[in-house]
Amino acid sequence: MYDFTTILDRRGKDALAVDGPRAEAIGSMPAAPKEGFDMIPMWVADMNFATCPAIQDKVIERTRHPLFGYFQPTDEYYNAIIDWQRTRNGVTGLTPAEIGYENGVLGCVNSALQAFTAPGEKVLLHSPTYVGFTESLAQTGRVAEHSPLVKDEKGVWRMDFEDMDRRLKKNRIHLAIFCSPHNPCGRVWERWEIEKAMEVFAANDCVVISDEIWSDLILNGNKHIPTQSVSEDAKNRTIAIYAPSKTFNLAGLIGSYHIIYSRYLRQRVRRQAAVSGYNHMNVLSMHALAGAYSEAGHQWLDELRQVLSGNINYAYEFITTNFDGIEVFRPEGTYMMFLDCEKYCQRTGRSLDEVLQAGWDVGVAWQDGRLFYHPWSIRMNFALPLSRVQEAMERLKKYVFI
Repeated sequence: MYDFTTILDRRGKDALAVDGPRAEAIGSMPAAPKEGFDMIPMWVADMNFATCPAIQDKVIERTRHPLFGYFQPTDEYYNAIIDWQRTRNGVTGLTPAEIGYENGVLGCVNSALQAFTAPGEKVLLHSPTYVGFTESLAQTGRVAEHSPLVKDEKGVWRMDFEDMDRRLKKNRIHLAIFCSPHNPCGRVWERWEIEKAMEVFAANDCVVISDEIWSDLILNGNKHIPTQSVSEDAKNRTIAIYAPSKTFNLAGLIGSYHIIYSRYLRQRVRRQAAVSGYNHMNVLSMHALAGAYSEAGHQWLDELRQVLSGNINYAYEFITTNFDGIEVFRPEGTYMMFLDCEKYCQRTGRSLDEVLQAGWDVGVAWQDGRLFYHPWSIRMNFALPLSRVQEAMERLKKYVFI
């Protein structure tokens, strides 16, 4: 059994989640709480759990050797990824040649954007949209074309395939970013949904960037289906991006990787990634991945998924029972939850800014969901010890949604 209950003090330990907020909100950061309330970090997408001890063991073991010169990825690194993908996602036949290091998911997104589009061209995404994607598009001079996800009669977020096809054709789009599982909505797409989406992309000769960084964090018995696994065409049309960073809370160490089966796509992405000269692995991140993707890492992740499922279930039941006018979908993956506050704000006459500030005042450091191109929304992170989740819910009930 691993420890997911201890409340760790991250202050002064290089943690944006707790050291970032100031007296007033700065950009996407929440404001620091008023006197008398400690901060419960529920905004930026990292976890407030100690990482798997096997990761620390591997990094510490390597640091005991006093030289940190030039190096190249080891067989252990590639074999760890191949074994992880086989065990967790059912991927067979993967080879080291099809795996490539990336400093981060967004770094690979930028490389693909520059490899397959020109400045001014549009790229299809689903909205709500992860803010990192829209920032990458803006930074590279590309234009986001949002195809809104829609809720069905049961409140489940779904892709609108006809809308996707229409937008691709109208704007002559040939590159799309697909988020699976979806951040911030928390959908874990079913196989038929991915198959249908990839048929739409194929019909429009569209290269697909599939961000699967959340693929390990699946809740309540749901199952992740790799985009590249649904058909031979999807396998060779898709640039898939993974990382241990979200799963094991290693964002500060840097280190993602792509899986690209098509030699043509692979060469073009890697050529763009090499332009800066800085898309190179850190030796410690290589050993961290080996520790993460070990047998101990498998066990730690299985326990984490149970904890996250429990946290999400608790929060969903609390919100739907106590917060009149707040609509929420129970996430199937990730540890984020997207609150729709439109009916509450209309009923009470309060603005979303007032609701956000009321939460920040009492230490619930949640995130403005409008950044994700969806009005009236708030994004919340539930990767904390359950006691902290319970405290946050009680503060919202007592001081905010009253």
